[in-house]
Amino acid sequence: MAEGKWRLVGTVVHYYTKIGVAIIDLRNSLALGDRISIEGATTDLQQTVDSMQIELKNVEKAAKGDSIGLKVEVRCRTGDKVYKQV
Repeated sequence: MAEGKWRLVGTVVHYYTKIGVAIIDLRNSLALGDRISIEGATTDLQQTVDSMQIELKNVEKAAKGDSIGLKVEVRCRTGDKVYKQV
């Protein structure tokens, strides 16, 4: 993980290979523009949240308890942890 403080915000529950979208169950809020890190046994990804959807509708913010679709740059796996830079 990169330098700075990070907070756990969710867990990857599914990944759609053909469209490059991870489904994430959130434990904390997430918004467009947030810097995230997705970590797992073989996953090490840092990116800015550019596109986020809830039930196929674009949203700017998502709250604790939401399940979101997030466009990601590389493959993620079920169980990977998602952290937000604070």
